[in-house]
Amino acid sequence: MLRRVLPLTSGILIGLLASAILLILTSEPRGHPVQLLPPPTARPLRVHVAGAVVSPGLVEVPLGAVVAEAIEAAGGPVAGAALDAVNLAAPLQAGDRVYLPTEAEVAQGAVPTPAAAGENAAGRLALNTATVPELERLPGIGPSLAQAIAAYREEHGPFQQAEDLLAVPGIGPAKLEAIRDLISLP
Repeated sequence: MLRRVLPLTSGILIGLLASAILLILTSEPRGHPVQLLPPPTARPLRVHVAGAVVSPGLVEVPLGAVVAEAIEAAGGPVAGAALDAVNLAAPLQAGDRVYLPTEAEVAQGAVPTPAAAGENAAGRLALNTATVPELERLPGIGPSLAQAIAAYREEHGPFQQAEDLLAVPGIGPAKLEAIRDLISLP
C-alpha cells in the first residue's frame, strides 16, 4: 500500500508546487515599485570676498574650496593685489570673509599677516587640526585643557559642531561661548 500512496502523494505535491510557481510568475506585482533617487548634491559655500579683486562681494564656491578658488570666483585679483599676503590654500567654511590686500596696504602694514597653520582664512582656529600649543591660545584654555581637547579628538574623532566640546571634561557652556567665535569646524 505504501508503494501506491508514495507515488500518488509525490505527484500531488509536485503538481501543487508547479501550480504555485506558475501562479507567482503570472500574477501582477503588488504595491509600488521602489524608486531610487539620486544622492543629494552638496550645497555650495557662500563666502565674502573683499579687497583687491575684480568683483568683491558674496561668491559661491564648492564644498572643500580654498581661498584661491574664492578669489577666482570673485573675478580674480586686480593688478597690484598682494597674493602672498593671504594663504591661498586655506580651506573655506560657509560665512568666511576673505580679504585680499593690495601691495600698498601690505607695505604700510595695514593688513594682518597670513593665518597661522591651525587657522582658517577667517583667522579662526581650526579645532580639528589645531595643535595643543595652538589650542592654548584660546581664552580660558590652558595646557591641561588643551591636552584634554586633543585627547578627546583623538579618541572620538573630529568635532562636528561646537557643542561637541561640552563632552570634554573641563569645558562648560560659559567656556564654550567664550571660544565659539574663535574656532572653526567643518
